[in-house]
Amino acid sequence: MRLLHTSDWHLGRAFHRVNMLGAQAGFVGHLVETVREHAVDAVVVSGDVYDRAVPPLAAVELFDDALHRLAGLGVPTVMISGNHDSARRLGVGAGLIDRAGIHLRTDPAGCGTPVVLADAHGDVAFYGLPYLEPALVKAEFGVEKAGHEAVLAAAMDRVRADLATRARGTRSVVLAHAFVTGGEQSDSERDITVGGVAAVPSGVFDGVDYVALGHLHGCQTLTERVRYSGSPLPYSFSEHRHRKSMWLVDLGADGSVTAERIDCPVPRALARLRGTLEDLLADPELSPHEDAWVEATLTDPVRPDEPMARLTERFPHTLSLVFDPERAPDEPGVSYARRLADRSDQQIAEDFVTHVRGAGPDGHEQGVLRDAFDAVRADESVREVAR
Repeated sequence: MRLLHTSDWHLGRAFHRVNMLGAQAGFVGHLVETVREHAVDAVVVSGDVYDRAVPPLAAVELFDDALHRLAGLGVPTVMISGNHDSARRLGVGAGLIDRAGIHLRTDPAGCGTPVVLADAHGDVAFYGLPYLEPALVKAEFGVEKAGHEAVLAAAMDRVRADLATRARGTRSVVLAHAFVTGGEQSDSERDITVGGVAAVPSGVFDGVDYVALGHLHGCQTLTERVRYSGSPLPYSFSEHRHRKSMWLVDLGADGSVTAERIDCPVPRALARLRGTLEDLLADPELSPHEDAWVEATLTDPVRPDEPMARLTERFPHTLSLVFDPERAPDEPGVSYARRLADRSDQQIAEDFVTHVRGAGPDGHEQGVLRDAFDAVRADESVREVAR
């Protein structure tokens, strides 16, 4: 069976104020053409269809168009909700849409109930594990402590239990939206850290033939059977080295996996440039970036006059301008943002406690802070759904 694995469409998202809806529509067209050209048997979409719980109307219309075009091909599609989606909204009408061959899996309770498709070699069971917010689903899965590994392990127990009841030789595919150990993050993914831990080991998914992951925006192979497709379009400059693509996966009669990447069309290349303003304007080696979307970091010791206007004369698609004067790390004047770079909310809070009372939080206090941040994120998820 030939599968096309994609994820993280983020319909409705902009890129530094640039409307990406046209590029997203171009991707949908490319997806449909790829399905047709490569004789794909099933499409899997591993979450974050939308960029937010209440997407703009234009994004909903594009999703509707994608569903109609995929259904029109007669090729089954399995989708799950991600941490950016409202699972309940995305799942509205799932029962009716199911009849058209579009299988939306957004309810955690259905993790152990697969979509079963068949080819000449027998059945393939597709298990959809929507994004599982630990604090909201721990009761469903009967886990005592809310954590990504615990709830995913419980969900996979249901998958393996169902698979054990099926005919010998039934192959299996799991769709999941999670941060799995070994994956490389970018700046455009929403933090899903729980209890100070974000990642789960890939061994959680043992026992199935292929795991189609979503959440991380870079296309990655964790093992031959566990892969991220990545987002089809860039959504932050941290993705400037990404090759945007989908996985074309052939699942053999014996459950063996072979995969190749299918490139996605992107509207422009990304470039991260760093140096003094005069160097950026004069360096001939930067000519290949003149048509790219540019993030420029200026290292001038004193902020130059009209830097954006001057930059856009050479790089007309400059979207982000950062000032980072080259100073020693402990030199006065280092920006607050620079001092907080790469620090988590938990670390920032612990630094504040240290600053206020002269000593850092003990183990119990660290746990209280972690619980508070987890509660806030869970509350935000509930509020998004309720909007």
